[in-house]
Amino acid sequence: MNIVILQAGLRVPSTTRMLADELGRALTGAAASADTDLDVQIVDLRDHAHAIMDAMLSGFAAGELQAVLDAVLAADGLVVVTPTFQGSYSGLFKSFADLIEPGALTDTPVVLAATGGTARHSLMLEFALRPLMVYLGADPLRTAVFAATGDFGSSELSGRATRVAGELLARASGSGASRVQGAGAAAGGAAAGGADRGALAEKPSTEPEVVDFESLMDSLGVGR
Repeated sequence: MNIVILQAGLRVPSTTRMLADELGRALTGAAASADTDLDVQIVDLRDHAHAIMDAMLSGFAAGELQAVLDAVLAADGLVVVTPTFQGSYSGLFKSFADLIEPGALTDTPVVLAATGGTARHSLMLEFALRPLMVYLGADPLRTAVFAATGDFGSSELSGRATRVAGELLARASGSGASRVQGAGAAAGGAAAGGADRGALAEKPSTEPEVVDFESLMDSLGVGR
């Protein structure tokens, strides 16, 4: 099983990297207790900041950045750790996320984690980070981890890290099987008899017609 931890701390050292390390240790410990082979890779997005901006401008990721994207898409589970800036995730983390196609992380379990100067920013995990990961198709775990400055070294933080590590390993061990089953079901459906396909085709669609925004503006005679 392979887990990728993405951390978007900007300084060296940083509390964001400290939280990433804490979660990495918790994952390694949980895997050892469960006798599970685990490979944990921590990616410092700071090291790829220039390449991320180049990719945003050119639409093409190359070299080490492409290798990071490939690792993220192939991972059995993810951990994302970002500092809190202006009540939301960092621009560096968002810029990296913008390189991932919507839906590319379908059914990938992910731990949401963040750091901040005060616990008052902890809701950022729910109103900012969780919707972003859901938009990308990921499956965020219910338990999230927020670490304010005073939380480091506390038993509460290490306990929460241990709890979420166990949840991620349990979810990740089942996600691979569900992906394979989903692919098999899709292949089976494609190979089904023509009569079955015809029966499905005859069913009236209950989906509402969706008009894209540009067509709507044109129909109203509104120029752009």
